[in-house]
Amino acid sequence: MFEHLIPATALLFTLENLLWVNLGVFIGAIFAAIPGLSVILCVILFLPLTYQLTAIPGMMFLLGIYCAGGYAGSVSAILINTPGTPHAAATMLDGFPLSQQGRTKTALKLALFASTIGGMFSALVLLFLGPKVAHISSNLGTAEYFMVCLFGLTIIAGVSGKSLTRGIIAASIGLFLSCVGSDAMTGYDRLTFGIDRLYLGFDLAICLIGLFALTEIMAKAEHKYAKLKFKVKPRLDDGKISSDEKRRIVRPIALSSLIGVIVGIIPGTGASEAAWISYSQAKNLSSRPEEFGHGSVEGIVSCESANNAVTGATLIPLLTLGIPGDATVAIMLSALMLNGLNPGLALFTTQGDIMYAIMLGLIVVNLCMLAQGLCFTRIFAKVLSIPQEILTPIIVIFCFAGAYSINKNYFDVAVALAFAFGEWIARRLELPAVPILLGLVLGNMTETNFRRALLLSDGDLSIFVSSVYCIAFVILIILALGVFLKSKRTALKKSKKAY
Repeated sequence: MFEHLIPATALLFTLENLLWVNLGVFIGAIFAAIPGLSVILCVILFLPLTYQLTAIPGMMFLLGIYCAGGYAGSVSAILINTPGTPHAAATMLDGFPLSQQGRTKTALKLALFASTIGGMFSALVLLFLGPKVAHISSNLGTAEYFMVCLFGLTIIAGVSGKSLTRGIIAASIGLFLSCVGSDAMTGYDRLTFGIDRLYLGFDLAICLIGLFALTEIMAKAEHKYAKLKFKVKPRLDDGKISSDEKRRIVRPIALSSLIGVIVGIIPGTGASEAAWISYSQAKNLSSRPEEFGHGSVEGIVSCESANNAVTGATLIPLLTLGIPGDATVAIMLSALMLNGLNPGLALFTTQGDIMYAIMLGLIVVNLCMLAQGLCFTRIFAKVLSIPQEILTPIIVIFCFAGAYSINKNYFDVAVALAFAFGEWIARRLELPAVPILLGLVLGNMTETNFRRALLLSDGDLSIFVSSVYCIAFVILIILALGVFLKSKRTALKKSKKAY
């Protein structure tokens, strides 16, 4: 590890990298501060830009967007009682009431400091734990990797919304679409229908522009005009945090950062789950639980430290096993692979300097987020007043420009439009988009390892339970499905009692 730190530091601390980090943080904060413009939308829009960059500046730019998005969603939650991102919903419970008490700047400062501490903690966990997990992955063969992919597909249970059946159908669509193009084992065409441009399959970035970006714009177009306008009346105070409040927020920040890391490592979970779990634990352990929901400083910091502690943790399964921790990180996988960085132990041995530069860069990203948050919070707040009728056409232009710029052809624009129209229909059928994305990301890897394992065993399926690692993943899959089904039953019982 230590032999990589000095060359990694030299690779990281260049003017180019620092500029891209700060640009990513600034753009991510602006997007996340506006309700309806999600972090995943921002990453998708600017992903084509990273195709012109090398590995380190490209990943620094995307990580800047990712981390800043984790913090800036709290800006609108505190100012206008509308979370900019889903995981800021828990922050809204105490952030807006504290703002209404005339302590807007204090609430924003608490959210910023808690987010930075949570992000720094997760970055350190990634730096020290990532290489160890990568070393374990070196013992995995084709059968074990198939089980890893199968475990990754169980993420579908966690991101399928209210219906597991619809989630499975959506994932099956994604797996089907991943089969378009040349057969990975034989090289023959599959499902190309004589269209030469489909021989290499669907480009993930183009699919994402259609699945998420364009579809989100279409969904916004269906809203009534009044719903797209936000009234912002910030009541900025001196931002002072009392010594008693400083003492009280230490424990919830520490505990919530730990919860965020644990939740982030588990594929299929995310910042929203981490924020709500941490909020609940902070309330249970607080000496003043009656303040929660009425402007509690402990409530704000517990949510924000947790949802930012997820950021570094989600990169651990991505960099070591190729399993994305959440949908946003799944998009970063394409940026890695474009630069020839395939997840696994080889990534830490043959490209060790680059990988350690990226992991150290996550610490730099959080420091830049802190600096920009202290300097530009007023700007992030004013972004909320940009008219949607101006913002939406600009985003549409970015979508089409991004789709065209990847391969410099109009066929990709047509593919993006086709995916947007397909996802628009899927929404009408209540089929979630994230399982489709996971099917696309994991489809080729799952199929290739499954077929290779069967070739090695002459078709004997017992190869998938022939090692300790395979059995361990079978147990993890069963446990993951069991926990999900139990939570669904609990939620169903609660809804029945409510009626």
